[in-house]
Amino acid sequence: MYQKLPLAFSSTKLRTFTTERSDRPAREIAAMADYHFVYKDLEGASTQWDDIQRKLGNLPEKPPPFKPPPFAPSPDPDSLPKDKSWVDGKTPEELEDLEDDPDLDDDRFLEDYRKKRLAEMREAAKVIRYGSVIPISGSDFVREVSQAPPEVWVVVVLYKDGIAECGVLMNCLEELAVKYPATKFVKIISTDCIPNYPDRNVPTILVYNNGAVKANYVGLHSFGRRCTPEGVALVLCQSDPVLNDGQSKGDASRQAVIDGVRKKFIEKVVAQHEDDDDGSSSD
Repeated sequence: MYQKLPLAFSSTKLRTFTTERSDRPAREIAAMADYHFVYKDLEGASTQWDDIQRKLGNLPEKPPPFKPPPFAPSPDPDSLPKDKSWVDGKTPEELEDLEDDPDLDDDRFLEDYRKKRLAEMREAAKVIRYGSVIPISGSDFVREVSQAPPEVWVVVVLYKDGIAECGVLMNCLEELAVKYPATKFVKIISTDCIPNYPDRNVPTILVYNNGAVKANYVGLHSFGRRCTPEGVALVLCQSDPVLNDGQSKGDASRQAVIDGVRKKFIEKVVAQHEDDDDGSSSD
């Protein structure tokens, strides 16, 4: 004899499994009893029975059908439009190669960039550049210092030959003059500038702008216990944008100098500690 036994349910159909009453081993019958099929409807499919049950509140609302996100191919870096940051990241050698690259089709962009760079170079060329400490005499003072262009800051150092402190400060100013070529550095023998100026006050720095004295620093001690180019730069830019590299103006120039000096100080301290550690380890 045969008997139909319910074994599995789906959302729509009742499946039955037929077993035969026989003398099969109990183990085989148990294995057959565990065997069943589960059929799953298509995504979003429903039946009239399910719809009625949902209206009665016996079943939850049917979830929305799954929709995969629209396919979007990964962007190709070479196909992206080129902007100024893309060109600024290139080295001079790479830029030269780009000009001769036949595969580069952004001619209009490169042409616009060249025009902008030429305009920037023309603006930079308008900035008066000095780049060294210029020696002057007393008769040159008015022309070189007082009558300097109003946008130019002038650093005047009063010195005397044979005084060691003057040599230390002069070395610092020579380095700063190269680093900040838009600032005018001049040196004059102290007594040529101010008659009977006492030697104990040299070196002395006078800062001029627009024909007026903006600051003065008497003696090497004005620049700290150890006179360094970074220390002198920090003192000169305490309140005014005295130092200018020709790339920025006003407070932006002053802040750039201060940030650069701080970075240089940190690098020197780190390097000094590393040297000390190497020396102690070798001992």
